[in-house]
Amino acid sequence: MSVLNAQIFADADALGGFAALVTAQAAAEAIAARGVFHLVLAGGNTPRLCYEKLRDMHVDWSRVHIWFGDERCLPVGDAERNDRMADETLLSHVAIPESHIHRMQAELGPEIAAEKYAILLAGAPVMDMLHLGMGEDGHTASLFPGHTTLIDERLAVPEFNSPKPPAERVSMGLPILNAARQKLILAAGAGKSDALKRIRAGEKLPVAMIEDALWLLDRSAAGE
Repeated sequence: MSVLNAQIFADADALGGFAALVTAQAAAEAIAARGVFHLVLAGGNTPRLCYEKLRDMHVDWSRVHIWFGDERCLPVGDAERNDRMADETLLSHVAIPESHIHRMQAELGPEIAAEKYAILLAGAPVMDMLHLGMGEDGHTASLFPGHTTLIDERLAVPEFNSPKPPAERVSMGLPILNAARQKLILAAGAGKSDALKRIRAGEKLPVAMIEDALWLLDRSAAGE
């Protein structure tokens, strides 16, 4: 792929396993260097496979801090929330202090939740690793094509009109996403291939605005 630093895998399961391995290695390196590892989690089916595998890898979870790239404005515990997926696949299986899990209070609505998360992020160090997925329209986190969130320089931004339900969401803003030390974009399935073709052709979809990312694709997404 001419414009992307990409690795292509046979299927989503192999992709998820590699993402988990890279994440565990990054955690070990960050903890050795700085005593802590700040990891930003994503929602979606492909990251889910990564988190199911990551929970079985050797990571010093007592030194890990978890953040969320975005969240849906739904009640706490709702099955469609990203933190619920993270709890079920990863966080409830590892010995991580609850105080190290920095959830978006999206149940309070987009504006208040974004304000509160921005305050947390302002006091946080640079994120060590960022996980992102990609929608079929080329969105990432809750940053959608043509929306003003793409030019909003706040650390966390409210979304009131998502083209995918629910309409109200909260997302990390592009500046803090791009500031992360390492970025993984996980995309699997034939439904992602059209957006990737558009990115190859030079279209600046939201996910293509993430700088210096390693793209992890399965063959279907890559169009093979």
